[in-house]
Amino acid sequence: MKHKRLFIPGPVEVEPEILQAMGTPMIGHRSSEFKELYAGVQPKLQELLYTANPVFLSTSSATGIMEGSIRNLVAKRCLTIVCGAFSQRWHGIVQECSKAGDTIDIEWGKAVRPEQVDAALATGKYDLVALVHNETSTGIMNPLAAVAEVVKKYPDIMLAVDAVSSMTAVKIEVDKLGLDVCLAGTQKAFALPPGLCVFTVSQRAMERSADMKGKGFYFDFQAFREYHEKDNTPCTPSVSHIYALNVQLDRIFREGLENRFTRHQEMANRCRNWARQNFALFPEEGYESVTLTTVTNNRGIDITSLNKALAARDATIGNGYGKLKDKTFRIAHMGDCTLDQLNELLANIDECLERR
Repeated sequence: MKHKRLFIPGPVEVEPEILQAMGTPMIGHRSSEFKELYAGVQPKLQELLYTANPVFLSTSSATGIMEGSIRNLVAKRCLTIVCGAFSQRWHGIVQECSKAGDTIDIEWGKAVRPEQVDAALATGKYDLVALVHNETSTGIMNPLAAVAEVVKKYPDIMLAVDAVSSMTAVKIEVDKLGLDVCLAGTQKAFALPPGLCVFTVSQRAMERSADMKGKGFYFDFQAFREYHEKDNTPCTPSVSHIYALNVQLDRIFREGLENRFTRHQEMANRCRNWARQNFALFPEEGYESVTLTTVTNNRGIDITSLNKALAARDATIGNGYGKLKDKTFRIAHMGDCTLDQLNELLANIDECLERR
């Protein structure tokens, strides 16, 4: 099958070495070989996330751990910061879990301000804040550090962060920020196939989880910790993903974390400049995502036709998401994408548009 290089917000392009690792012969997930594999990725994940806490692995999409965060940590009321489709989903999960919750509603394309969070938390109604760090529907990167500082003012309030499309692309110092949950699926900036979620849980979050009723079975944080202490997972994991994760972590550290962060920032700057010159940026200035660029379609181009033209050049980009479909389009530059590959894509887009 002819392959189109993926410049969509996820899944992203997966390198052949990673696909090859996925094909490693199978082992039993309760075997000593698996325990060695699991234990081997732990220090790498802890270094990646700047944490001394365990880093758990869930064979699920990130949405599963979003739900797990609500079931394990909301005893009173959840405050969800909604600034796009995926933060909207998190509030929907709160409701589906029959938990009490409210939202801070931010205009799509804008970022939350710390003072908005502070004002809401000062009411004393909440015990969990749910924040999407990088909202791929709008191309906004919320000010995580500033929000985390606000939450620290309230000792009984915890902070759960969806870092699905930012983890490994920008520095997230989990312990320094005081994040109680930080989660990401592997199909975005990790540049692995979808199907695995990486997440951290603070000690105080574990303590709250221990007394929580109605946590369900699959996403019980207590079970993750119990099995982690035996270098294992509570339920059958995707062993193939963990083989690939191990290889990818080695690749990440060979590149160097600071080099990886710099590469992502360079690609973001390049794509933003292109968008400003040819269209307009959708996210507000100063809060643009580092891993994808959401472009305002102010020229009214046919994005479906553009993607058909790009497909002939073995590439594809993302249309706008939800209510932003055709009003915006999205170019992802995360994972193992290089500046040269991005430049080639942008040149191809320019040529395709010139021929129309």
